[in-house]
Amino acid sequence: MPRRTDTNNASSPPPTEEQAATYDRLVPMLEAAHREMTELSKKKQDGIVNTLKIKMLNRLLGELIKIIENDPSHAFVDMLDEETLPQNSDAVLILSQWQAALKQYKDRHYGLDSAGGGRRWFTVENPGERYRS
Repeated sequence: MPRRTDTNNASSPPPTEEQAATYDRLVPMLEAAHREMTELSKKKQDGIVNTLKIKMLNRLLGELIKIIENDPSHAFVDMLDEETLPQNSDAVLILSQWQAALKQYKDRHYGLDSAGGGRRWFTVENPGERYRS
């Protein structure tokens, strides 16, 4: 039986509609980047990530960090360092941390609407109540 959960988690304020839309648009790109870096790491684990890849990934992460900047998981994610040029395996670890933090964030703010409206984001503009199964 689903249980009612409180969507007003003070430690993680709800996103705005714009942040939710940004999340939905960018997380698939992060997942694709993670898959690509994982494949690259399998071929050459200690290979160095080139500057172009780091800039592209950091542009993506820079937008995602705006979403979780007030979430506790923010303290556990990092950008890729353009100066030291991380190894492929380091980049995979960093992207994995991002994926975990973003999943936790979505788990807190996305779910089944108790009014029967299906699954949706619970945002500042549309907080509502939800059930979590």
